[in-house]
Amino acid sequence: MERSKILIVDDECLIRRMIVRVLSSEGMRVTEAENGQEAIRLATEHNFDLIILDIMMDGMDGFQVIQALRAHDVYTPIFVLSGRQQDNDQVFALGIGADDYVTKPFSPSILCAKVRACLRRVHLTERESTSVIQAGPFTYFGEEMRLQKSGQDIVLSSKECFLIKYFLNNVGKVLTKEQIYQNVWGDNVVGDNTIMVHIRRLRTKIEDIPESPRYIRTVRGVGYQFVVDPEQ
Repeated sequence: MERSKILIVDDECLIRRMIVRVLSSEGMRVTEAENGQEAIRLATEHNFDLIILDIMMDGMDGFQVIQALRAHDVYTPIFVLSGRQQDNDQVFALGIGADDYVTKPFSPSILCAKVRACLRRVHLTERESTSVIQAGPFTYFGEEMRLQKSGQDIVLSSKECFLIKYFLNNVGKVLTKEQIYQNVWGDNVVGDNTIMVHIRRLRTKIEDIPESPRYIRTVRGVGYQFVVDPEQ
């Protein structure tokens, strides 16, 4: 983790400094931004391993920052910090490209654990030798973290990339929520509805009819099953 570079974006100096202190103690290199415009400039000019982003900021809010970064093809993982705990805020943030949603007040140790898990997953993915996975109409290019369906690119967040890759490597298997936690998030430090939200967003991107999914099936009481040809 010593090489990991983190960008902290928050207009509250005390919050920034607290996060900097915690992550720096883990050997991470941390850069601070106090507003959305500065965050976009830094994220487009430099390579970061993770962005921790406040939502409620004066001027450009965190939602606008996420949209601007994704529009500039910056797909660095983004953790959202927010004092708003409404489900629709979380769904919206994840839908526009955030990778996790952490509500304030938060535990510094839990945030640090989430950061470590995310970085482990990113570094593991970078080292994996299998660069291309094909199943049904889907092709996943590991080195580029890019998914195609029938030759058409599908834009995914980094967490959605990890999720679809895990599904494509386990076609036909019934995967429990615990297995998905461990293999996609790297640990169990996630909210109860985190998987559900990410599955819902992934379905809207890869399914012809998200309300009647062909590929990502829910196995009630157990987890999920990825099926490339439901007719077989």
